[in-house]
Amino acid sequence: MKIRTLTRMAILAAAALILSYLDSLIPLVPSVPGIKLGLSNLVLLYAVFYMTPFETVLLMLLKVGLSSLLFGNATGALYAFAGGVLSVSGMLFLHRIPKISPIPVSAAGGILHIVGQSLVGCVLISFRPMIAYAPWLLISGTATGILLGVAARAAFYGIERYERRKAA
Repeated sequence: MKIRTLTRMAILAAAALILSYLDSLIPLVPSVPGIKLGLSNLVLLYAVFYMTPFETVLLMLLKVGLSSLLFGNATGALYAFAGGVLSVSGMLFLHRIPKISPIPVSAAGGILHIVGQSLVGCVLISFRPMIAYAPWLLISGTATGILLGVAARAAFYGIERYERRKAA
């Protein structure tokens, strides 16, 4: 891996950790645990669109591993890893569709993240409570995925506009 790529990965991993920490400070729905904005997924969405699949997966592993070490625990790491693997896999798959917007890619990532976490919950807790809780999580995952996709689309437009100006 080139030094430029390593530097970019380090900066993005640091940004993801900062956004994870900020996300933990914002109670989206205080009475319902587990519902978050998922701000650090903006970094992964950027990686899906502007980096290789290998770099994207590596960034997800860094994000999950480091944020679990700093802000979480082993059980939380299992949930985050399962959600991250499914989410990134789905986003990378959808990104292969020509000219797809970040909005459906991000929404699918939010949904798949919840599916991965719910599967872990079924194994660790029990099937019945997770099935009762899953619809609320899916609604929030879809909504935050769309919201983050809109933010990413605006940011990507700015990035591409900057790149065009720089090339001219």
